[in-house]
Amino acid sequence: MSQWEHIASLVEAGKRLSFDEALTLWQQAPLWRLGELATQRKRAISGEKVFYNKNFHIEPTNLCVFNCKFCSFRQPKGSPKAWDMTMEEVEQMVRSFRGKGITEMHIVGGVHPEHGLDYYCDMIRRVKAILPEAAVKAFTAIELSYMIRKAGLTIDEGLQRLIEAGMEAIPGGGAEIFDEKIRAEICPEKGSTAEWFEVHAAAHRLGIKTNATMLYGHIEGVEHRVDHLIRLREQQDRTGGFNAFIPLKYRNFGNSMSAIGEVPIVDDLRTLAMSRLILDNVPHIKAYWVMYGKQTTEMALAFGADDIDGTIDDSTKIYSMAGADDQRPRMSVEDMQQMVGRAGFVAIERDTHYNEITK
Repeated sequence: MSQWEHIASLVEAGKRLSFDEALTLWQQAPLWRLGELATQRKRAISGEKVFYNKNFHIEPTNLCVFNCKFCSFRQPKGSPKAWDMTMEEVEQMVRSFRGKGITEMHIVGGVHPEHGLDYYCDMIRRVKAILPEAAVKAFTAIELSYMIRKAGLTIDEGLQRLIEAGMEAIPGGGAEIFDEKIRAEICPEKGSTAEWFEVHAAAHRLGIKTNATMLYGHIEGVEHRVDHLIRLREQQDRTGGFNAFIPLKYRNFGNSMSAIGEVPIVDDLRTLAMSRLILDNVPHIKAYWVMYGKQTTEMALAFGADDIDGTIDDSTKIYSMAGADDQRPRMSVEDMQQMVGRAGFVAIERDTHYNEITK
C-alpha cells in the first residue's frame, strides 16, 4: 500500500488529517480518489442535499484605499470604470428586488477612503427597511476592521453597532492566503492575517456566523493552501462560528499579476475535495458558480461541495471584471435545481443561516 493509499484509508476511518498527511494526499492521490473521499465526507455531513439561496449583491463602490496585485475590481478615483453609489441608488436597487422572494442581501465593496461606520450602519438600516425579510450579510473582515478602527472603537463595539443596525452575517472575503510572506507579496497594504482572524473571532463571540475563503492559484504553493485550511480548522475548533468555506480561484484578467495565468480545472477540483477533507468541522463547502462557471460548478458537486450560492441576478462585478466566463451572472431557481439534479443530488433552498426553506 502506498503512502497516499494508507492516508486515504485513515480518512475513511474518520481520522483528522495532519499537515503532512494532507499535503501528501493532495499531491499524490489520483483525482478520482479525492472525489470519492470528499463525496463520502459530504454525504456524512449533508446527505444528498446541495444548497442554494435567492440572493443579490450590493457593491456600493470599487474605490479602495488598498491596491492588491490580484484585484481586478478596484479602480482609482477618476477612472471611467470606477463607481460610488449614492444611498438613493442603493435604495433604488434594493426596491427592484421586492416581490422576488429574496432571503439575502450580500454587501461588499472597496474599502472607501471616506465612508465610515456610521455611513454603513445607515446603509444597512435603509436596505432592511425596504426588504425586512432578507438577511444582511455584509462587509469583509478587512472592510470591517478599517471602518471600525477609523471610528475609534474596538472590533466588538463596532460589530455590535452593525448588529444593532441589522447585520446578521459576515462573508469570508479578504482572507486571500494566510501565509504572511505570500500575503506580503500579493497584498502588502491590506489588513493582516491576524486582523482577519480577529474580526471573525469577535463576530463568533457575538453570535454572528461568518464564512471563510481562500484565494488560490496565483503564486502560492499547495503547502500554503494546506496551512491556510488548517488555520481555519483550528479557529473553528475554538469558536465554531464558520458556516461555510469558499475556495476562490484567482482570475487573471485586468490586474497586475495577469502574466501568471490561471490554474486548470483539475486543480480547482483537487482544491475543493481537499477543502472538504481538511475542514472536517466546517459544515458547508461552497462552489461559487459565479467564479467557476456553471459547468465546473456542476462537476464540483462530485468533489465535496454542497452549496452553489444563489440566484445573483447580475448584481456582482467582482469576478466578471476579472474575466469570469459569465459576464452577466444570474441563475434561475430552475437552473440551479436542474444542475444539482444532473449531479445526482437534491437541491434545497436555504436562508443565510442554512435553515431550509420549504414551500
